[in-house]
Amino acid sequence: SLVVLFGATAGAYGAKLGSDERELILLVWQVVDLHSKKVGTLHKSLVKADNLDLSDQCREVSGLTPEGLGEAEPLDRVLQQFSQLVSSDLKVLGRSSYTLCSDGQLLIRQVLHPETSKKNFPLSDCFYSFYDLRKEFHTCYPSSAAVKDQTTKTMAEYLGLGTDETEEDFGVWQVKTMVAIIFSMLSENCNRIFTEPETVKYKYETGPCLLWLFSFFLCSSKSETVDSETVIRARGLPWQSSDQDIARFFKGLNIAKGGVALCLNAQGRRNGEALVRFVNSEQRDLALERHKHHMGSRYIEVYKATGEEFLKIAGGTSNEVAQFLSKENQVIIRMRGLPFTATQEDYPDGRPTGDAFVLFSCEEYAQNALKKHKEILGKRYIELFRSTAAEVQQVLNRYMSTPLIPTLPTPIIPVIPSPYTIATGSIRDCIRLRGLPYTAGIDDILEFMGDATADIKPHGVHMVLNQQGRPSGDAFIQMKSADKAFMVAQKCHKKMMKDRYVEVFQCSGEEMNFVLMGGTLNRSGLSPPPCKLPCLSPPAYAAFQTAAVIPAEAALYQPQALLPATRTPQASAAAPPTVTYYPAQAAQLYMNYTAYYPSPPVSPTTVGYPPATATHTPILPQPGALVRMQGLPYNTGMKEILSFFQGYQYAPDDYNGLIQLSDQARSVLQAPKEWVCL
Repeated sequence: SLVVLFGATAGAYGAKLGSDERELILLVWQVVDLHSKKVGTLHKSLVKADNLDLSDQCREVSGLTPEGLGEAEPLDRVLQQFSQLVSSDLKVLGRSSYTLCSDGQLLIRQVLHPETSKKNFPLSDCFYSFYDLRKEFHTCYPSSAAVKDQTTKTMAEYLGLGTDETEEDFGVWQVKTMVAIIFSMLSENCNRIFTEPETVKYKYETGPCLLWLFSFFLCSSKSETVDSETVIRARGLPWQSSDQDIARFFKGLNIAKGGVALCLNAQGRRNGEALVRFVNSEQRDLALERHKHHMGSRYIEVYKATGEEFLKIAGGTSNEVAQFLSKENQVIIRMRGLPFTATQEDYPDGRPTGDAFVLFSCEEYAQNALKKHKEILGKRYIELFRSTAAEVQQVLNRYMSTPLIPTLPTPIIPVIPSPYTIATGSIRDCIRLRGLPYTAGIDDILEFMGDATADIKPHGVHMVLNQQGRPSGDAFIQMKSADKAFMVAQKCHKKMMKDRYVEVFQCSGEEMNFVLMGGTLNRSGLSPPPCKLPCLSPPAYAAFQTAAVIPAEAALYQPQALLPATRTPQASAAAPPTVTYYPAQAAQLYMNYTAYYPSPPVSPTTVGYPPATATHTPILPQPGALVRMQGLPYNTGMKEILSFFQGYQYAPDDYNGLIQLSDQARSVLQAPKEWVCL
């Protein structure tokens, strides 16, 4: 038996059903006995959504109103009634089992599964297997339109059935027509129909990428490929998200085993992105329709990705890792922040990592282990996270190849004119742009500000980059006066840039500096950066009072390699002193510990490049004057570091002009003359 099922949401209809996250408001169904060609009672049930604000399309197509839906039952109750009524109808027809049949994939995969997952109640087993009437129809009638172009109406027209939808209530006509189509298909002796139902995976299968394991054990290489038509990139994930959380976001779609690869930044921490591999291109295309759907309060961006990108994250070449990951049905927990007591022989590169991965035999044991999150081991607290095979591979690959924090190259050249400094003080002559599209560049910001670009100070545009060197969605702009900053904030606040609205706030130079050096600025005030002193490493040039720096080899790049062509061609050879971006290759030479990287500042009409013959200027007064500390507890502050080095001499005259210090920090440094300055 089949249960022919139709549904509608409070939003989009047809090919976009479920793409806007709107809730289900209507279910219509009828039992069909394929052997006797008898049908049960046709049932129509309204569903009370949490949000009864109906879209214009929904009102027009369905004729439903918020008042009528307000008296309906919620979804969980409607699904209980569905199961009871189907069982009753089957008993009348002398049948006991059934499979759902819907017009396409969307109702089951894009509406019912995601909504019930968000509302935390389970779907019965019948919703994990169903027939797609469009596919069955095309199997029976190969000369009909392609599956993606089919609708209930086009299938009825192909068979010459009545297509006047106004004769019946919304939903009733669709189900009756689908039943008529099924009976027509049965009369054609299509023996291949209704034999292979679509399936929805009950849960995400963890484990390594099977394709990679096969390649490793047989070929000892990553020569195998992953179909690029099956991979997406999810961006904007909460940092604590696990592979199971991502699988839940894509509930209803079939992810390949080990198909969730969480991406890590250069410090080995999750960067809010993941690559997800689906079982086929059809599932991938459905996943793309969840662009900007929500995980909790955050919306997630979903883009196409390549198989090569997936293998780069999920693949590897270590036999030890392959053996570790080959164990089936086990839960991986990552320990981070372990005491650095290992010997040199314990690690291939001679450096203890502070990381460990532990396999647990079942979910229950893993959950008990996670309860020890941030408990103390020795004198340090240990962070525990659910992990994935891809994360194991990334961390081991990184530690077994190149250091996490490369040393600074010695040849450097000035990029910003030496008289230039980042503004300080409490005058609110700056603005902060928050929520910029990730693809936005300097030109987009200048276009967004319109006529107000004339009031920007020279070198006054500061794009804030994340730890991967990509735009973070924030930017700071220095205006010529507080009045100009106020006017821009009033005029541009929540103005659209591309497909996003951008928030614009007035702030001071001090607040801008604070954020650029790793602090946060919010409604409750300033939150200090992770380290009380700015870090002495480009490209966080805000830490310097002298010129920002760039490796000498960057001067060898052609200008077009450093910065895309600008839309402001009025820049001329006679323009004021120029600045440039750090190229990606140069940015990768550095590691900073602050929360954000500011890009070099830019002027609306002065975007240029340093001459290749620029004079080299040493950043440190003498070789060996800078040391790096690894393995610091996460809550370490400036005073603890200074106490650690008590008894060593430092040269304040050499460093005072190099590091930009607050008055409080300077007073601490100047008191005990024997302390070293870092």
